[in-house]
Amino acid sequence: MTQNVDMDINLAVRAFKIGNKVRELRQKNRYTLQDLASKTGLSKPFLSQIENNHVVPPVATLLKLARGLDVGMNYFFEDEIDNDKIAITRQAESRRIEKRPHQEKGEVGYTYFSLETKKAHKKMDPYLIEFPVQESDEMVFTSHDGEEFIYVLEGTLEFRTVDRIEVLNTGDAIYIESDVSHSFRCINKEPAKALAVLWANKAACSFCSRGGSECEQDKV
Repeated sequence: MTQNVDMDINLAVRAFKIGNKVRELRQKNRYTLQDLASKTGLSKPFLSQIENNHVVPPVATLLKLARGLDVGMNYFFEDEIDNDKIAITRQAESRRIEKRPHQEKGEVGYTYFSLETKKAHKKMDPYLIEFPVQESDEMVFTSHDGEEFIYVLEGTLEFRTVDRIEVLNTGDAIYIESDVSHSFRCINKEPAKALAVLWANKAACSFCSRGGSECEQDKV
């Protein structure tokens, strides 16, 4: 059974060709793996696994890659560039990303759907996310540039920062400045589902007052 699940996930990765797009963008920008590792904070071996389509990058990793490569996160799910000011994604066109079969220690695992797959250079990225049932000691805290909006569709989520705990029930919503270290977990017996809209600010970095080529964090 596990072998079949891993096979399905690997087929999904190859279909999205996320690794191919990461490699193409890296080479287009004339970055080495070390350059991209420095920009994203991801290890060279992990980046190599992504480029070879051996793993499915979770949302937090895709955000780091998108920022390091100066593209919107949904670039990785686009079939072709569409510059129309209106983009419609039909139900059958939404993209499902599974949990990675071999989740790295310290990384969140979940299932998510990319709900907009056509619009290039968008400023918001909408997702349907399924949060797994977790114990509190399994929670992984993340922070990144940008802001996010979460609306709970099914189940109950627990939201935590280092000094705050909130319970979000079906119909509740939360808006977060994403540079606050935070984590979610499902506290139901079944996975919870939520609509998430993410915005990554490329003009102003959360680490400093500058952006783009002037951002000091990119030079670390």
